[in-house]
Amino acid sequence: MLFGIVFVETGLVVMPFLPGDSLLFAVGALCAMDPVELKLPAGGFMPSLPVAMALLFAAALTGDCVNYAIGRFVGPKVFSSESSWLLNKKHLLRTQLFYEKYGSKAIIMARFVPIVRTFAPFVAGIGQMKFRRFISFSLVAATLWVGLLAPAGYFFAHNEIVKKRFDLVILAIIFISILPCSSRSHAAG
Repeated sequence: MLFGIVFVETGLVVMPFLPGDSLLFAVGALCAMDPVELKLPAGGFMPSLPVAMALLFAAALTGDCVNYAIGRFVGPKVFSSESSWLLNKKHLLRTQLFYEKYGSKAIIMARFVPIVRTFAPFVAGIGQMKFRRFISFSLVAATLWVGLLAPAGYFFAHNEIVKKRFDLVILAIIFISILPCSSRSHAAG
């Protein structure tokens, strides 16, 4: 189920609202907790942190690759019109230039921004970013994303605030992760 959620959030451009940062933190925290304390149903279990991280990393990377492939396949067909206001060939060319110049930063930074992380691989595919370049930065981004957030949850799991107010901690993570979006839109306004 964890693999599916992360895969869909990063792999299907129509599902950007699924949890990402908060899910990774929560999984890390759950990995640190005693199974008896979690009151899991019969037969239920929580994997070890390394197993959970490997699963989440694979989901993030696979999702990115699928999203990139969809963008690469769809982009040239959708952006073929010269007269369309939104889906016009000039926009495709600008996207290609952007990803040639800033693609590495965009792929890595987008991983930490909700909604943007869903669109970045798709747009990289539309922009015809070279797959070798895309995958190398996607590997770095997925490694950093999973490697920072899941262990953070694991190490903070026994903190009294996290134990008592886990719901507020998750809400704080969501709020912090959307700050980059709101500060950019405020600066642009």
